[in-house]
Amino acid sequence: MKYKLNLVGKNFTEITFLEEISNELLNKKTSILNLIQSSFSEEIKDIRTGFKTICIQWANDPSNGELKRVLKNHHPSNHPIHHNIWQIPVCYDPQLAPDLESFARLKNISNSEVIRLHTSSDYKLHFFGFLPGFMYLSGLDPRLFCPRKKVPDLSIPKGSVAIGGNQTGIYPSSSPGGWHVIGRSPISFFEAKSENPVWAKPGDSIRFKAISKEELEELNSGEAKPTLL
Repeated sequence: MKYKLNLVGKNFTEITFLEEISNELLNKKTSILNLIQSSFSEEIKDIRTGFKTICIQWANDPSNGELKRVLKNHHPSNHPIHHNIWQIPVCYDPQLAPDLESFARLKNISNSEVIRLHTSSDYKLHFFGFLPGFMYLSGLDPRLFCPRKKVPDLSIPKGSVAIGGNQTGIYPSSSPGGWHVIGRSPISFFEAKSENPVWAKPGDSIRFKAISKEELEELNSGEAKPTLL
């Protein structure tokens, strides 16, 4: 495992992994993240991750020397991690998916083919960013890769399922955004007042299940939850 360890500001240490983004790297990064959190629990003020990075904010002086020692003696393959698989209901009705038809035309395929491809993949959760609870997922079918909009929307509704570049994601709250909205989910992806604001963890898998508009309305009337498979 190759990485760089840098002091990037007062009390900040960044670990950059020198590997291509992959599920294997995600597993390594998750294992190391767990190790750091358990080894330095009282010394860490905050910790954030990216596709290829872990950034640590220390409560006091950086513990880079001890961090190097801990990382040197760690072998991720010896620490298997259990990951959950979550099923997320999504309604792809054009009334709730304002960009579905234009997106299908851009890709020169039918609406139904967009839906089929989008629900046929298992997506890996790498980290949260952009908005609280916004999942950065890998695994989008290359046939659905599409540049972001040239002119972003001023307000995308909460629960919108969208595609931008080589990624898909769900807006956990209403927000401006430049991704193509192809569906809507009734699931809550971030609960600020909850002890666990997000129900998924990096390394978990996400699957989308197509539902009708009527099913969406039923789920909206209660507290819709993801299904743990």
